[in-house]
Amino acid sequence: MSGYLTYVWRPVTGGRHAFPIAATKAPPDAEVEAFCGARTAAPELHDRSEVDWIRERTCMDCWRLLAERT
Repeated sequence: MSGYLTYVWRPVTGGRHAFPIAATKAPPDAEVEAFCGARTAAPELHDRSEVDWIRERTCMDCWRLLAERT
């Protein structure tokens, strides 16, 4: 297993999803895809508040897909 971060959880509209780390470096006009297939505008991955973390539910599809990788 790599010692480097390979994914990141972000509370975007519609849920708290896991995204490949490369998604955090996508240009502002890009759309990014979570492990479960959910898509969102790249800017939604940045500047999220603690309230966003509380309000959005964890995507269990992302959770399962990542759990299966280990």
